Amino acid sequence: MLINWHEPEHVYLVCGKTDLRKGIDGLAIVIAENYGLELYNDSLFLFCGSRNDRFKGLYWDGEGFVLLYKRFENGRLKWPRHRHDAQKLTSQQIDWLLEGLDPLPERQIKAAPVGSFY
Repeated sequence: MLINWHEPEHVYLVCGKTDLRKGIDGLAIVIAENYGLELYNDSLFLFCGSRNDRFKGLYWDGEGFVLLYKRFENGRLKWPRHRHDAQKLTSQQIDWLLEGLDPLPERQIKAAPVGSFY
């Protein structure tokens, strides 16, 4: 699995701050107790701590858990801090996250109805 972020069937971003001192067991407990998501269902879970230049990933590869750690040398992530849930990401949202864009914008701009002016 090293490293194709689009290969897992499900990719979840755990919003807010997570204590990145946690290892595999601690992160698995966070998912099981707080979000009720299936850990063994081809899912990748992404966690971020206080610093926006690094994150961890937890993935079950069929034989055991893989713990991923990524640190950006240049740039920062736009990690959603305003919510406390686990949000499923699309392929496009994964790309946005890794490019430093907010994958879960707080609000979306609606298109104006046809024929209306501001």
